[in-house]
Parts: sequence; C-alpha cells; structure tokens
Amino acid sequence: MSVPTDNKPIIGFSCGDINGIGIELILKVLSDNRVLDICTPVVFANNKAINFYRKTLPEVNLNFSAIKDSSKINHRQVNLFNCWEEDVAITPGEMNDIGGKYAIISLSVAAEALKAGKIDGLVTAPIHKKNIQSSSFNYTGHTPFLKSLFGVNDVAMLMIAENMKIGLLTEHVAVKDVAQVISKDSIISKLHVINQSLKRDFCISKPKIAVLGLNPHAGDEGLIGKEEIEIIKPAIKEAKQKGILCFGPYSADAFFARGQYEKFDAVLALYHDQGLIPFKSLSLGEGVNFTAGLKAVRTSPDHGTAFDIAGKGIADETSMRQALYSCIDIINNRLEIDNNRSNPLKKRSFSVVANAIDEKITED
Repeated sequence: MSVPTDNKPIIGFSCGDINGIGIELILKVLSDNRVLDICTPVVFANNKAINFYRKTLPEVNLNFSAIKDSSKINHRQVNLFNCWEEDVAITPGEMNDIGGKYAIISLSVAAEALKAGKIDGLVTAPIHKKNIQSSSFNYTGHTPFLKSLFGVNDVAMLMIAENMKIGLLTEHVAVKDVAQVISKDSIISKLHVINQSLKRDFCISKPKIAVLGLNPHAGDEGLIGKEEIEIIKPAIKEAKQKGILCFGPYSADAFFARGQYEKFDAVLALYHDQGLIPFKSLSLGEGVNFTAGLKAVRTSPDHGTAFDIAGKGIADETSMRQALYSCIDIINNRLEIDNNRSNPLKKRSFSVVANAIDEKITED
C-alpha cells in the first residue's frame, strides 16, 4: 500500500560527522525502496561522501537524484542535496576538525531548509560535540542550535520509544553544575513544552507527567538536599495550577526499578544520565531523540557517532529507521490535530503505513 505522491512528507537527513556512522545508517535505511511509499527523502551531504560509504556496503543498492535546488526534488527517488563540492578526506573512525566542519555544513543547510518549509521534517545523524565547536557554531548539540535557529523560548530534548518518553530539564551540563542551573521557572517551562508536545505531537488529550527528584531518595524530606522542598515541589504545584497534570518528585532509582514510568505519559528527568541511562536500558534499541517545542519536526537516533565501528559496515540502523518513522508520525499527528480543530473528519495516518512497512521488514 502506497501513499499518493502529493501526500508524502519530504524528510531531510543531515549526514552527521562524515567520519562516523551517520552516512552508513542513512544508506541502510533508504536502501529499502519501500521507504519511498511513505516519504520523499532528501540527504544533505555530498556525492563523493555518499559514494565512499556506499563502497563499504556491497549489499546496499541505492541510487540518488542529485539536486542543488529544493524546487527540483524528485518525489519518486531518494534525493541528494549537494552541500559542498570540494574533495574532502574521509577517515572513518577518526575524530577531527574535518568531520566536525562538514557535519555542521550539512546540518546548517538542512536546518535552513526545514525552517523555510522546503522540507517537512528533519532526521539528524550523530555529531560529536567536541569537534563541531567553532566561532560560528558554539552549541553543545542539535537541540540548543535548533532552539536558537527557530527563535523559540524553550525546547525539550524528549527521548521517545514505544514504552516510554523521557524529557530532560538540563541536557549537556556537567554534573557539578546541575544543581546550580535548576530553578522553579525552568521546571515549569519544560513541563509546559512537554505537555503541549504530548497533546499535539502524540495526540494524548490529558497527559500525565512524572517529575524526578534531584537527590538520592528525592532528598529524604530535606535530609539529603533541599532542592526537592525548595524548588521542585513548588514548581510542580504551580504547574498544576496552570493545568498541567504533573506529579512527584519521585526517587529515580525506585521509579524505574518498580516500573512506575509505565503509569505516566512522560517523565521529566533533571539531568542527562538520570534520564538517558534508564531510557537506553529499557527502550529496546528503538529509542529516538525528538526536539519538542519547535515549529518543525526534528528527530534523531538515540546514539552517537560510534567512531569505533565507523566504516566497517556493521552499524545497526534500527534507531535511525525508527527516527524516520517517528518524524513521519509526528508530522501526521500535527496535521491530524490541526485539521480536527477545523474539520471533524480525521485524515489518513502515515504512521499506519510506516508500521506496516516496519512489520514487513521484520518479517523479511
């Protein structure tokens, strides 16, 4: 079953660090031509970089329609938007300035296309936070960069999987600094972003959000830290007054060990590892990083550049494929929610098609 061409979303892919596994994953996902039934892919990279990794994947048979203009997108083929013309030395597995430079070139061109509405969604391949730093790019990752580009007050790094959704209050912040950057206002703001996203992006009418504590045992009533009493509980109380169904703070260890996360539509973790360790342990390898709060849709696999296996052809594309499906699902959910506000007739869901194809791939 295929979606009519004029209904397919255009999904962009930034290539990530050219010395990492990003291009390999993109090639593996897009080599299944059934992907063209559910979207029109546009890869923002370079023909020589694509061909370099295509040679390392003899089982991949994939042709591209090379373009330099978004108006020339071919809806019946995978498109390659050439972001640079010069020869670039590709050294799989090495973290160097070249990998970071061209990762940002790809990301910048793709993100501008997303902002301009030339593509409907963006799937970003992994970058390395160290080698992307420059005078023109001073961000710790995709999320703060996209927040700045789109000019929004706040966004949330929301890790999503079939069995859970975990948002982060602080993202790439040193552990020693976490307590200093947590505030009542930041918690309320992040809860608002996640609450709105659950409603519009995931079609959950009355979402319930759990908030984790900062300290062991959620502070033990002030015995092991007072952030829960002085900051987190007041934030939860005020967020409830604003109509957000949020609860906590919960002790993080018991919360996940006892499966309490299953009772909530999302969880707000206060720092990176508090949320990412249980997420990656429990999401069964199908986790996706979604930037909630943007006007456009951006997803990413939930792993990094994996320099240790780059260029060997052994990277697992499961999370990248799921990032593509999630991007399409969220685009469709937004259309459905927006259309239902003006028209009670529900529109056809791309997610049904994506899930059907996913099941077929699994069977094969």
